[in-house]
Amino acid sequence: MSMIKKNITIAGREIGEGQPPYIIAELSANHNGSIDRALQSISMAAQMGADAVKIQTYTPDTMTIKSDKDDFIIKGGLWDGYTLYDLYAKAYTPYEWHARLFEHAKKEGITLFSSPFDETAVELLEGLHAPAYKIASFELLDLPLIQRVAKTGKPMIMSTGMADKSEIEEAVVAATAAGCTELVLLHCISGYPAPVEQSNLQTIPAIKQIFNTVVGLSDHTLGTAVSVASVVLGASVIEKHFTLSRDDKGPDSEFSLEPQELKALCDDTKAAWQAMGIAGFERKAAEKENVKFRRSLYVVKDIKKGERLSHEHIRRIRPGFGLAPKYLEQVIGKIVVDDIEKGTPLTWQCLQD
Repeated sequence: MSMIKKNITIAGREIGEGQPPYIIAELSANHNGSIDRALQSISMAAQMGADAVKIQTYTPDTMTIKSDKDDFIIKGGLWDGYTLYDLYAKAYTPYEWHARLFEHAKKEGITLFSSPFDETAVELLEGLHAPAYKIASFELLDLPLIQRVAKTGKPMIMSTGMADKSEIEEAVVAATAAGCTELVLLHCISGYPAPVEQSNLQTIPAIKQIFNTVVGLSDHTLGTAVSVASVVLGASVIEKHFTLSRDDKGPDSEFSLEPQELKALCDDTKAAWQAMGIAGFERKAAEKENVKFRRSLYVVKDIKKGERLSHEHIRRIRPGFGLAPKYLEQVIGKIVVDDIEKGTPLTWQCLQD
């Protein structure tokens, strides 16, 4: 783990400490079986400000077998009643689409990469010069797959959903031992959608401390609030499912962002990152012109030279050009050296003992 770089680079974009959050728009199955919809989705993600689009590279046959035995039937949740094979047949991104999707992303000026689910997927993606790889939460235990991806020498992003500390460590060791030096670990709750109250974002700095990698969030909650909050806790990468329209339905549409929500995610996570700044108590540039609106000591009743100041002569009021209010009791009883008109800021030069 000591060989892991502090920051990583994907397609020329540095990611990690000191850099704005890297936003990955996850297309997943939201192409709804249409390559035209997939192409439109890539264009939309670029227009909304995402840094990358991620797809998934598998076929039903590389994921499972065709069986209606009880083990292979999904019970509960969004995909209740499907067999695994039928779900993946509905959701997969055909291999023959991939070249066109990569070409289109290049044309649109947005990075495209994928989650491979077996070695054949890695071979396909290597042939298309994929700039990075994502290991899905469900594949974090597939150490042979992780090792194969690591051998490409490309940056790796691994989701940690469902994994305990020892399982994450095994995956990290497998990746680094096989040659990975650029690694991101994404905190993830593998619920679809994930309940906000189970997000446990405090895990993000814990992952960073334990594994010393770039960290981020794969967010399956509804909305964008959890993603924005994660940036303040150190998330450098945000992955979020997106769709052209939830009304069009689809396997993942229920927990996916629509275009303007994706734009808000990009804008608000960047704003959260900018807002963190650095710790300090120095006066900020935006405050300098407003110092004059603080309270200070002002003469509120004409007073003649040689008179002693009393409480009836001065008040603590705005603006802030006079002595600070903390000097009120110190100036009471002092002699004024010249006539002073009402509305004059009180200064030490006006006074003598």
